[in-house]
Amino acid sequence: MSRARRKAYRDGILAETLAALLYRLKGYRIVARRYRSPVGEIDLVATKGKRLAFVEVKRRRTRDAAAFAVTAKQKRRIVRAAQYWLASHPNYAGHDIAFDVVLAVPWSWPRIIENAFPL
Repeated sequence: MSRARRKAYRDGILAETLAALLYRLKGYRIVARRYRSPVGEIDLVATKGKRLAFVEVKRRRTRDAAAFAVTAKQKRRIVRAAQYWLASHPNYAGHDIAFDVVLAVPWSWPRIIENAFPL
């Protein structure tokens, strides 16, 4: 793995950690982190009351670049992974499902976009 790739990986892990901290500060409980399934990966799964949020964390140099990094193909992958997660965790079946995106940029707190895209 190249040095640039290792740095990008570490930066991504840091962004996910900051996003998890931000969700905790907002009263959420993190129920899964870096969940991998045969159909895709979900960065964070968080719950607060009856809201169950599947969270995609994007770290880029600017917020615009991070926002545009969530493509339609990625959204479909995240939805499929969320459906897979829900199938293996039936105790969350009655929750309100949401797909959030966290935009992370250097030297700034991550920004949460709630309900970034529909199911």
